[in-house]
Amino acid sequence: MQAVPLDVWERIRRGFAIPDLTTKLATNRTQWYVGQPDYVDRMATRASLYLYHIVEEIEKRHMPTELALLPFVESAMQPEALSFAKAAGLWQFIPSTGKKYALQQNLWHDERRDVIESTRAALDYLQNLHNEFGSWHLALAAYNMGEGGLERAIARNRSNHKATDYSSLRLPRETQYYVPKLQAIKNIVRDPEHYGITLPAISNEPYFVVVSKTRDIDVATAARLAEMPIEEFRALNPSFNRPVIVSAARPNILLPAEHASSFLANLAAFEATGQPLASWTTYTLQPHETLAQVATRAGVSEQSLREANQILPRYRLAPGSTILIPRDETMGEDIAADKLAASFALVPEQPNLKQVTYRVRRGETLNSVARRWNVKPDEIIAWNNLRSDVLFAGQRLSLTVVRVLGKAASKPKSSSGGAAHAVAATPTPARAAIR
Repeated sequence: MQAVPLDVWERIRRGFAIPDLTTKLATNRTQWYVGQPDYVDRMATRASLYLYHIVEEIEKRHMPTELALLPFVESAMQPEALSFAKAAGLWQFIPSTGKKYALQQNLWHDERRDVIESTRAALDYLQNLHNEFGSWHLALAAYNMGEGGLERAIARNRSNHKATDYSSLRLPRETQYYVPKLQAIKNIVRDPEHYGITLPAISNEPYFVVVSKTRDIDVATAARLAEMPIEEFRALNPSFNRPVIVSAARPNILLPAEHASSFLANLAAFEATGQPLASWTTYTLQPHETLAQVATRAGVSEQSLREANQILPRYRLAPGSTILIPRDETMGEDIAADKLAASFALVPEQPNLKQVTYRVRRGETLNSVARRWNVKPDEIIAWNNLRSDVLFAGQRLSLTVVRVLGKAASKPKSSSGGAAHAVAATPTPARAAIR
């Protein structure tokens, strides 16, 4: 009988069950990760919060434990990750696939970023793909490119009397690299010393526990009662879209195991004072009403409402949108359940604004892109939910810029005299991305 593994890494190694991919691309990607030890360390350190739970769920389903490493490839183990294609969370669900796998996405809560629910959905999806295609390599390729794309690749090979296994298929470039990336992470986890990599210790025990909350509570208040920095609280609870956790959604709050008792004790003491746990309530914008007018009546700045409600620069609220406003002592009720499906839409502040997609060139910075398009660096950060002001070549940015009348698409200013690579988006009213 095998001894109980001392850490999660050893537990993962024992459950490897997918045949190794021994290709040039797998070797290439392994060498790439090995050449980025700081990047691997950051991902592995983030993984310490989530990996035990993921492995537990995989083992319950008798699935290969390599799959626990897939979020390294998908999101670099960042549950708040949001791709340009609006894929979100550790497992990078796009909105439509998230809905298919019962991940709630509304104004208040996006379960694509919920560690527990997104893991459940991802494993459901991967099991379905494996059942459909009969191979984990094919299932992984389909997870990246979609079932339809993989089915067409298989049908193409069949029509040409070619083999239909993973290695025989002609796949999109991104998918060609996708499975080799997972193999690369697997290679490093299997024998980190061989590659000169030191993985941080991750104890083979739960990192977090689940606490249910039956009343609305501010995110900042919950973090304070748990005696945690708000950044650490959000790392475990990135699915909450607004500064208040709405009890009508029956949310689960994740806390480090050692903080749970302090949270419950502090919560009981706080509630005994009679003070409200939440400082926000909802308001629905009326026709011809502006956010500035609402802010004045609420006694706060317009900017504070924009930040609380994630109203993007150069956009305004569409009539009928439901927003958060400060809650005063006369408002005793929590946010009602019927507000879970509330509407929230943004439209450009001016009729001559349009969205464009811009691909960053080598050597460009946030400031240089801002100057090129006559926008502000902070606006670019907000539009793209950037976590850093460092850009990389090939990165795609969504920008809202002034349309030049009489031209099919405006060109940005270019010091080199050449046209920048930009693709104009359809100039329809923009709807806020669920973040």
